[in-house]
Amino acid sequence: SSGINAEYGHWRTIVSRSVCDHFFDAQTKAATPEDVPPIIPANKNYLINIYREKIYLVAVIQMEVQPLFVIEFMHRVMDTFNEYFDDCSETAIKDNIIVVYQLLEEMLDNGFPLATELNILTELIKPPTILNKAVSMVTGKEGVSSVLPGSQLSNVPWRRQGVKYANNEAYFDCVEDVDVIIDANGNVVSAEIHGNINCNVHLSGMPDLSMSFINPRILDDVSFHPCVRLKRWESEKVLSFIPPDGNFVLMSYHISSQNQVAIPVYVRAMINFNEGQIGKVDITVGPKQ
Repeated sequence: SSGINAEYGHWRTIVSRSVCDHFFDAQTKAATPEDVPPIIPANKNYLINIYREKIYLVAVIQMEVQPLFVIEFMHRVMDTFNEYFDDCSETAIKDNIIVVYQLLEEMLDNGFPLATELNILTELIKPPTILNKAVSMVTGKEGVSSVLPGSQLSNVPWRRQGVKYANNEAYFDCVEDVDVIIDANGNVVSAEIHGNINCNVHLSGMPDLSMSFINPRILDDVSFHPCVRLKRWESEKVLSFIPPDGNFVLMSYHISSQNQVAIPVYVRAMINFNEGQIGKVDITVGPKQ
């Protein structure tokens, strides 16, 4: 947000850094960092950007490409930085600038996304630890594996091979954001839900899991992790997948206001206004019995 290029790289062709001036101009005009347009035209190029962790990621596009494809990739980059550095701040990126370059070189091949799964990247590039940094300084090695991970050449690239655990466990958390309009009597006028299914899986071998829903027809605008078998979802509305190892988002969905959404809480509001005096608003929220 300070207008300083913390890190930049070129793929396919070299682009002048002056193209970022168009982004800086849009950033100056924006009232808040979130108000910067996600797509900014710049002569023959387009600048696609995201804002996360008080950091902008900007991609310079020279040919026609789906913007959401680029935005999703940049979010995947930020997720990878968070997993590697625990804190995707400007300081963390500068302190681990070599690892950042190594990750980008593996995640992009000639400008096209290649290895974006965390399991593959951790096998290729060791996460920065005090021990790894000390070994790198003594031996001069960059910490990049010379052996290609076996999972990268398999039909299940998101899961590394040879996973073994003494205790096998899997956790599934359904996290939902509820947008509700309630009238003065506490009745629901309109309600919709945006949700994610977050997973934390530690299972040995190559597990094959299935997940079913009581009423899958109410789920709209669904998006899945690449591990989900789309054909079975389309035919049976069942999630069938071989999960990655560790944390990942299995699915995101939307439940529109056209469906009868049951709100798990009640909301009651009391508004009092007196002439010439300050009004008072009391809002009571509690779980439905």
